[in-house]
Amino acid sequence: MNDRIRICDGPLDAARPTHYTESAIPTTGMVLTPGLLYLGLTLERTCSERYAQFLNGDRTIGALGIWVHVSAPLGHTGHAIAWTLEIRVARPVRVYPRMTFGKLVFLHTFGATASYQRHGRKYTASTNIDISRLYQELASDGGQP
Repeated sequence: MNDRIRICDGPLDAARPTHYTESAIPTTGMVLTPGLLYLGLTLERTCSERYAQFLNGDRTIGALGIWVHVSAPLGHTGHAIAWTLEIRVARPVRVYPRMTFGKLVFLHTFGATASYQRHGRKYTASTNIDISRLYQELASDGGQP
């Protein structure tokens, strides 16, 4: 994980952008607490036009009660961005910048591939920690403003 984290500590609403505060993680570490959603960003950018990618939490991170990227672990073929990490903790735990948070598994795809980059998906141009963009879909589909 890089040295910044977004802390989402208010109510979450699928029809509106998520409110967050962004903080640097000091070299002495930062204590994450249960009940909050934290968003981090991997140091690495990954991409493959041949393989899909699957982000799995690291065993040693799991043993600390840290859940990483449970809801959206699949990186599509052509997915060429740094991974936004969805972090929850079971107990207070101190984390540090540049700490390993997971492992990538590359999955062979079958049939014709549809590149994430070439199809202009909503997270294609990501350069930072991303909040949910579901509110954009709801607005364009006539859902809640």
